Amino acid sequence: MTDRNPSIDDVTNRIQAIRSAVGRRIVGQQEVVDHVLACMLCDGNALLESTPGLGKTLLVRTLAEVTGLSFSRIQNTPDLMPSDVVGTEMVRETEAGRTFSFEKGPVFANLVLSDEINRATPKTQSALLEAMEEGQVTAGDETYDLPEPFFVLATQNPIDQEGTYPLPEAQTDRFLLKVVVDYPTADAEREIVDRYTGDVDASISVDRQVSPREFRTMQQFTHQVPIADDLRDLAVGIVRDTRTAEDLEYGASPRASMSLVRVAKARALMEGRTHVSADDVTAMAKPVLRHRVVVDFRAEREGLTAADVVESIVEDR
Repeated sequence: MTDRNPSIDDVTNRIQAIRSAVGRRIVGQQEVVDHVLACMLCDGNALLESTPGLGKTLLVRTLAEVTGLSFSRIQNTPDLMPSDVVGTEMVRETEAGRTFSFEKGPVFANLVLSDEINRATPKTQSALLEAMEEGQVTAGDETYDLPEPFFVLATQNPIDQEGTYPLPEAQTDRFLLKVVVDYPTADAEREIVDRYTGDVDASISVDRQVSPREFRTMQQFTHQVPIADDLRDLAVGIVRDTRTAEDLEYGASPRASMSLVRVAKARALMEGRTHVSADDVTAMAKPVLRHRVVVDFRAEREGLTAADVVESIVEDR
């Protein structure tokens, strides 16, 4: 694929190659893979939520390998300090005397896996805010640019909440998508067991399908996918409906409208189309909105979740 003026076939062929390569390691979970890949095509960050053992870390590491992106992992714990994430000023002895140099932290990678992000303290969680929003970090009086492209894919466990710190709304809004990783089907689980407990080498290799520079070109192509005015209005209308829904205490901001349009473009491209359809908008509404809205006490008492309310809003459209 050339860096300039790629065709729709060029981009979709590379997307299919990435999907196939990931499928060598990740059994099933195609929707999860597609949502995370769509998020990356939009140059966004994703929050992956599931119970342990469903392959979130393996998925993120595999995506880094097949896209040629540098990878780092941050294992969040309550004693993790912001400097452990961003980096710190170090004093070094040289022939000229003592000098200060900045030792970069694990955030300086193309693809950063922030594992169990809700186990870090709010102070440490906030260290990722500038990186996620601005693509840079500040240490002392200096600002350092992060590599391009740059993504944070964070994971959290929804059931083991002891010793965790809920993510503030300002930080959850930085995530383009919230991707819920569900249990595999019975057939998929049998294949996982056979693949990783049998005679087959468990360290399945995958080949790089694109370079970081080519992936940046794919992102630019995604941004240029056209969307009709009525479909833009559909996306805006869905988001605006969250502000008046009777089961929601808080609705989504205009950032959600922009996010929904962006990932609808990515989904259209992944399906091999040069334009956005209504299905692209409605299919991506739940992962875009479920972490940006808050259900009220009455709805929560009745067992409704944010995803349930968003689904109802989409169905009424």
